[in-house]
Amino acid sequence: MTLLEKHTALRIDDAQLLADEARYSSFGDTVHYVDPPKIFRRCEGSWMFDSAEVPFLDLQMWYSAVNFGYGNRRLNGVLKHQIDELPQVASQYLHQSRIELAKTIALDVEGKFGRKGRVHFNVGGAQAIEDSLKLVRNASNGKSLMFAFEGGYHGRTLGASSITSSYRYRRRFGHFGERAMFIPFPYPFRRPKGMTPEEYSDACVRQFARLFETEYNGVWDPKVGQAEYAAFYVEPIQGTGGYVIPPPNFFRDLKKVLDQYGILMVVDEIQMGFWRTGKLWSIEHFGVTPDVLVFGKALTNGLNPLSGLWAREELINPTVFPPGSTHSTFNSNPLGTALGLEVIRMGYELDYETSVPAKGAYFLEGLRDLQKRHKEIGDVDGLGLALRAEICTEDGFTPNKALLDRMVDIGLAGELEHKGKKIGLVLDVGGWYKNVITLAPSLDITYEEIDLAIVLLDQLLTRAKRR
Repeated sequence: MTLLEKHTALRIDDAQLLADEARYSSFGDTVHYVDPPKIFRRCEGSWMFDSAEVPFLDLQMWYSAVNFGYGNRRLNGVLKHQIDELPQVASQYLHQSRIELAKTIALDVEGKFGRKGRVHFNVGGAQAIEDSLKLVRNASNGKSLMFAFEGGYHGRTLGASSITSSYRYRRRFGHFGERAMFIPFPYPFRRPKGMTPEEYSDACVRQFARLFETEYNGVWDPKVGQAEYAAFYVEPIQGTGGYVIPPPNFFRDLKKVLDQYGILMVVDEIQMGFWRTGKLWSIEHFGVTPDVLVFGKALTNGLNPLSGLWAREELINPTVFPPGSTHSTFNSNPLGTALGLEVIRMGYELDYETSVPAKGAYFLEGLRDLQKRHKEIGDVDGLGLALRAEICTEDGFTPNKALLDRMVDIGLAGELEHKGKKIGLVLDVGGWYKNVITLAPSLDITYEEIDLAIVLLDQLLTRAKRR
């Protein structure tokens, strides 16, 4: 009996699993995109397989946490070796991969941005955001007010949700300390009429800078030269907001304002880090230096919870941020840090800085061709393999959430067709109006799989419009 056959023999059928889920699991810790929820049994490369062994091409890869493909042999091998060598050690002690990973990230940032700094670990993206909030408050004498963007997403813990622009994540839980002022983000497709994307970007910066013109604009005391707000939390490309890519000059111009008034820039790379855009850090595309950089998700290719932040030396050196300032039992665990170190080594060795932009340009060309055949695709855009397709009504602009919902349902039903066989498609829904397909395929996706993705998206959209 093969391993797959043994595993299959032990399976509980889907109906029983769904009944148990409905009875015993909290619905609050997941998102059910379809009813009934989909159950997958195994995965490999860009593919997931359900109980009937129907293959599903995954174009969202666990919200960009599995950048390097399911079952990546090199990374799985590192995990297996670490389990045999040093699987566990309390975080108050040291081990080699923890130190090496911190050094590797710190030297990478120093080489790119010219700033010395240190790395601090945690277990999840939202937890790393929480750590950054502590770091910022410590550096600003306890200031709890932050700037963030409309459409921005930083997590669902109490602190992280307070700087996430959706009130839906805070409504039932209130606030705990932090509060944010949400600033307009230059969304090129939905810019004001008569403006170019660059003009809209300039207008957003001017609108933000106006807050500091006088003390009566509300955030600045010119007599002491001090702002009421400590930091600006930014995603270089909005993730949950719909993979919105701002004009290239935007962050450079914004940073000038922040530096003028002593406000820190905290860059959230949790979803776009680790070569999703063709650079290790997506902020590299925009010509600015962060004060704090937060990372997570793809650091371990989804094999272990690990996240962290880099901060410049003045903010995080042991004199101002001593041992025990903020701590988690499982942070810097050896399984995660060994994987993270190998992810960075692998990314540079395999030259994702070259392959990801090439594949992204090819995928974007396919999306633009698809857009010509479906007027419901109002916008396509991308940077590397962070791609977007905005689903609209026939006018090509009005958001059409209902159509995208049907597309997701059909894709997860696993009843598309390819070469006479059933096939499925896994999509992620994002955007301010929940009408954007946010495409985050494996960075190792093949050109043949990209071609297949375009064929399946064409078939999917055609079927959804008929319903």
